[in-house]
Amino acid sequence: MATTFQVVFDCADPDAQATFWAAALGYIVPPPPEGFADWPSFLASIGLAHRVGQANAIVDPAGVGPRVYFQRVPEGKTVKNRVHLDLNVSDSRSVGPEEGRKRVAAEAERLITLGARKLRDHTEGPESWTVMADPEGNEFCLH
Repeated sequence: MATTFQVVFDCADPDAQATFWAAALGYIVPPPPEGFADWPSFLASIGLAHRVGQANAIVDPAGVGPRVYFQRVPEGKTVKNRVHLDLNVSDSRSVGPEEGRKRVAAEAERLITLGARKLRDHTEGPESWTVMADPEGNEFCLH
């Protein structure tokens, strides 16, 4: 049996990162536990009121993809990521390289409106991808 996992981002603003990545991935912020109007109320009820604003998480509404957790850290990002996400948005094997590139370009533009930055495009034979950075500078690729 495979081990389940979550992806964790160290960041300065967990709420902003959760908002960006939920929109990028089609994820949602999970609702608070039953009986609580919001997450701060739940955290206060278990003695963790001091953690409000220190973390956030998003989940795949279909329950297929991993949970993504964002935790506030004091230091900023200083070097290139050693691990990054690849967002498979083109389906180029089914639609062909030209249509795949169009889909990647359209998704890059959508993510830019959400706060991402386009860093560079790559092409190797029929393969192509775009390297992006999220609002805090974490690199990811669109394929």
